[in-house]
Amino acid sequence: MEAHPPFLGASERGRLLFNLGADSMPMLGIISDTHGLLRPEAVEAFRGVDHILHAGDVGEPRILEELARLAPVTAVRGNMDRGEFGLTLPETEVVEIEGAYLYLIHDLGTMDLNPAAAGFQAVVFGHTHVPEIREADPVLYINPGSAGPRRPHKPVTVAVAEMEDGMLRPRIIRLL
Repeated sequence: MEAHPPFLGASERGRLLFNLGADSMPMLGIISDTHGLLRPEAVEAFRGVDHILHAGDVGEPRILEELARLAPVTAVRGNMDRGEFGLTLPETEVVEIEGAYLYLIHDLGTMDLNPAAAGFQAVVFGHTHVPEIREADPVLYINPGSAGPRRPHKPVTVAVAEMEDGMLRPRIIRLL
């Protein structure tokens, strides 16, 4: 298996472009709030994805390194990603996939832009530990939930999303 760079550093940040050709439909793995725990079920759910988005509260660099064994990873800093490691992660990121722009942020409450006016098709976020997929025309909001330590009354989940006919089609995967 080919290893990918652990995660994108400051010199490689910016717009990421995926264009896999007419016969391919890009598949994203979306994860958040691992808090230092990467479950084998999450790794299994992401087998075969083209890229992984981590919406913050990573916990430890090794989480991104392990995910990078599956596919390239783009990650943002969460409120619990502190110290030297946390400073290596941007607060927000933009990803372009097949002409659709996705905005990646940890805490939706800190977003300081209008995603529709900025031209984003989707906003990927975490922080709440509650999985959510909703549309607020014309923007799709995706929170994969928490894939880390189990919280009372909250599921352990990730999401995958496929780009099909110019539309991002996400779905939540319950891990436990």
